[in-house]
Amino acid sequence: MKLIEGLSRYQPQALGVLRIMTALQFTEHGTQKLFNFPAGAHAGALTGLALTSAILEFAGGILLALGLLTRPVAFLLCGEMAIAYFMAHFPRDFFPVNNGGDAAISFCFIFLYLVFAGPGAFALDNRRSA
Repeated sequence: MKLIEGLSRYQPQALGVLRIMTALQFTEHGTQKLFNFPAGAHAGALTGLALTSAILEFAGGILLALGLLTRPVAFLLCGEMAIAYFMAHFPRDFFPVNNGGDAAISFCFIFLYLVFAGPGAFALDNRRSA
């Protein structure tokens, strides 16, 4: 029990690592849509909602990785993922495992958690103003 309680002191670092790794994975979705990197099926001429989501994924992912404006950016990205899930995945099937929406749901709830928990360690948001 003492070991588990002792892990609590590393909570800010664990939250920071969760934020950074989630943001880097999320940024990949934007780079794939905008720059076809890594090469995939989602590249191409983007307009409207697809372009908006690609920009949010790329720019928002970078801001989250840096821990800059974490709460408002996480709020926007949480909403984007909720919309993506219900527009693109839910109509295919009720179950996320069948409709390919697992990642959208996971991103949505991790971003929602960041809205309330903040950036954790290793974030530019933690800088002190002089």
